[in-house]
Amino acid sequence: MIDKWFPAVISALVLAVFAVIGSALVGVAYEGTAERIEENERQALLDLLGQIVPAQRFDNDMLADTITLDGVEELGGGPVTVYRARADKQDVAAIFSPVITPGYAGRMSLIVGIYADGTVAGVRVLRHHETPGLGDKIEAERSPWILGFAGKSLGNPSEERWKVKRDGGDFDQFTGATITPRLLVAAVKRTLRYFLHNQNRLFAAEASTPPNPEQADANG
Repeated sequence: MIDKWFPAVISALVLAVFAVIGSALVGVAYEGTAERIEENERQALLDLLGQIVPAQRFDNDMLADTITLDGVEELGGGPVTVYRARADKQDVAAIFSPVITPGYAGRMSLIVGIYADGTVAGVRVLRHHETPGLGDKIEAERSPWILGFAGKSLGNPSEERWKVKRDGGDFDQFTGATITPRLLVAAVKRTLRYFLHNQNRLFAAEASTPPNPEQADANG
């Protein structure tokens, strides 16, 4: 009887050993991969922030110098991470991500940077559902339109002219698509207003735990 079951027992033991070794190797590989993924996500976020505020403008670690806002209607009402850029311990800019606003075909998720002097550092669309070929011209890769926010403020143009031209403002709309740029201009204007009314508090607040890079578009 023993001779009959012995080969099966040996086979089972061999399989169990290989299973343990395999699991260990998978665990080691996962640890290494997870670290690389985390670093890649961190670098992708730094690259995105660098599109808004050039790296030569600040010397702090923006991923560690953050605060989280929640329930702010002007920013969409959800959790928003504010990345703070500083140079020589002086305030340089605040970058809000994500700012949520309605779009023509669904919610739009934005990242909006504002310099300490109240001028827009830059705006990018993180996620949207706008019509391809029309509303998607808000993407920097498809049109330079969104780059036009850089350098603007609530005094340039005047606050009442923060509208698309069809509504009597200074901002271009797209041929065949007015609603999308209209809503995006309004979202940037609201963010500027919020920043100007809360600037001191935003820069003075104690930094929170650095967020996961994916939080930059968590509400998209």
